[in-house]
Amino acid sequence: MYKALLLIACLLLGSCKVGVEQYAQEQPRLDLVAFFSQPVQAWGMFQKRSGEVVKRFHVRIDSRREGERLILDEHFVYSDGTRQQRIWTLTPDGPNRWRGTAGDVIGEATGIMAGNALQWRYQLDLPVDGRHWTMDMDDWMYLMDEDTLINRTHMSKLGVEVGQISLFFRRLPQGEPLTDNPPKSQKDTP
Repeated sequence: MYKALLLIACLLLGSCKVGVEQYAQEQPRLDLVAFFSQPVQAWGMFQKRSGEVVKRFHVRIDSRREGERLILDEHFVYSDGTRQQRIWTLTPDGPNRWRGTAGDVIGEATGIMAGNALQWRYQLDLPVDGRHWTMDMDDWMYLMDEDTLINRTHMSKLGVEVGQISLFFRRLPQGEPLTDNPPKSQKDTP
């Protein structure tokens, strides 16, 4: 009986999540095409569900338009020196809706926008120690001002949170070059 009550409580609490519509009146309004019309750099970290930071990274994002599609070419440099590239292809899917694909995304990402916020949901094929894990990604982006975007992602497997990703995007002034600016690992500091 106790297990059944616990399961029902978990299901009810899980259905109480905030919807993106809550941000419909928030300003400034997020326009993905406008935000990514200039070079963007981002800095982020992955934390285990305990809060321990286990990976830090820098991302250089080049973007371009191909018809109605928005292409984001992301170049990651991690604090351990490893590098990764992910190319997102984003396509409008009706008012305030986007679809996205990338090489390590399983199927399509679906995005819904309202006000200054965008919520992406997708599954990511994540290689870890020679194995591949399918992770459920609940990805929230918030436009803070015309040049700053904050991203918070909850990563879970089978409904259990594995960790979170925090990412801070900064749009560069026209003409300013993008750089690879990896975070230094703790062992690199004196």
